[in-house]
Amino acid sequence: MKAHVSSILLGVQDMDRSKRFYTEGLGWAIEQDYGVSVFFGSDGRTLVGFYGREGLAAEVGANPEGSGFSGLVLTYVVRSEARVDEIIAEAEKAGATILKPASTKQWGGYGGSFADPDGYIWDIGYSAQGKNQPYAE
Repeated sequence: MKAHVSSILLGVQDMDRSKRFYTEGLGWAIEQDYGVSVFFGSDGRTLVGFYGREGLAAEVGANPEGSGFSGLVLTYVVRSEARVDEIIAEAEKAGATILKPASTKQWGGYGGSFADPDGYIWDIGYSAQGKNQPYAE
């Protein structure tokens, strides 16, 4: 198995609310809307989509009644501190819960994090260190 993720599916409680958050709030474009699942334009990168939480849990044989920190954090690396601030502000305006406001990290990078309406955590970051960063934009 290779270190690659073909798609990321997020189990959501309210499909319409999640679509509004990501499209109207964060500016994502819907690529495919199947009713029970939605996929967003990925610019040739890893596909991100939603699936009704109960249906997704049934699909993979899991219990849909999860709570607390799942151990999953989605990272989004950008090319400037200013862009980190912009994304955190967009997310907050769209209704996200800011978990950690953007600030300088102990290791020298810059970033912050938020939770979407279903509690999925996004870590938005920038680092001048290293080459070949996995930039999302």
